[in-house]
Amino acid sequence: DFLCISLVNGFIQLRYNLGDKTVILQTLQKVRANGETWHSLKAGRVGNEGYLDLDGINITQKASPGMNALDTHTDFFVGGLSSLNLINSMAVENEPTGFTGCIREIVVNNKELKLTVTDPKGGANVGDCDGTACGYTVCKNNGTCEVENSGFSCSCPQEWIGSTCEQSIHCSQNKCGSQALCIPQPTSFSYICMCALGWSGKYCDSKIQFFIAKFVGNSYIKYTDPYYKKRDLQHSRISLNFTTSQTEGLIAWMGKGEDEDNDFLAIGLANGTLKVVINLGERISVPLIHSKYSTCCDERWHFVTVVQNQTCIKVYLDEELIMFEDIDPHRKYTALNYGGICYFGGFEVGRKVHVVTTGLFQKEFIGKIKDVVLFQDSKKIQLTKAEGYNVYNGNYGN
Repeated sequence: DFLCISLVNGFIQLRYNLGDKTVILQTLQKVRANGETWHSLKAGRVGNEGYLDLDGINITQKASPGMNALDTHTDFFVGGLSSLNLINSMAVENEPTGFTGCIREIVVNNKELKLTVTDPKGGANVGDCDGTACGYTVCKNNGTCEVENSGFSCSCPQEWIGSTCEQSIHCSQNKCGSQALCIPQPTSFSYICMCALGWSGKYCDSKIQFFIAKFVGNSYIKYTDPYYKKRDLQHSRISLNFTTSQTEGLIAWMGKGEDEDNDFLAIGLANGTLKVVINLGERISVPLIHSKYSTCCDERWHFVTVVQNQTCIKVYLDEELIMFEDIDPHRKYTALNYGGICYFGGFEVGRKVHVVTTGLFQKEFIGKIKDVVLFQDSKKIQLTKAEGYNVYNGNYGN
């Protein structure tokens, strides 16, 4: 399988193959090769139907019935390859050549690729293309960039300041302490401080220790498993205690949480019942939902354990086996390659739970978590030794 976008005799061409026949789409108009005009290009496929849109003029075409998935398992290349001999002969019309020109704002499946020196896995013979000090989106938060003799300047919207409009006026004189984040509050012309894990107080200037983590919303803990490389990933286990009054929330996520191809094991609440989802490969996410109405949301402590033995999953709630299922009797994927990353309560600031989990869970967790144990470890995880934000001491009271 492949999908390739190329410039052919002045026209943009999209070619893709889903396993049987190569589909070819070509724009109706030529690209203006004056070195000054930027063009907007959208290309892709929905099922077996491909589409190609150049500057608002769109064409579509369907592939053969029956094939509707692009199965490539390769890196994503922009502008060329390390060796053009690697390109499938059906992917291009003529002898393959590298692209000469400028490319920016590449968005793949709603995620923008960062075309910087450090973010891609590799590359060669690529330089700055804008030609001015303004570059691309150098001014943040809808600021307007103007080229000057000494470089550039940004004209900022009313509530933003800084050389690139990167700072809210409400946070310009903030008193937030160690590693805290200043969150502007435009309606009250003020700000609040979001505390890093292990700190509390109005200005996050009080050091705290706890063994019960209290999540209040927009909270998360990210724990990196130091023993990940020594784990037997065909036999995983996680257990913890939690309490909440909410009917929705992500309690724990074992996995990188970066894209749909990453393995994960997730525990959370959905419609007031315990929900466990596991993905061992190929985006096959199997949700296991407790069939009975659960008392998970009664503000009492509940003990949950999830055991993965290759493709067999056991879920215990308050030491009672409530789910037992073999998610793949064919044993195609048997290991939980979670990357040694465990999230509790949610994800990093700005990352929405329903987006990262692709709708498997709707909200971040609000409540308390304690006694987290991975695999058969003899010691509980020290939650305060991880990283995170907006997590408080839950040892006492509410």
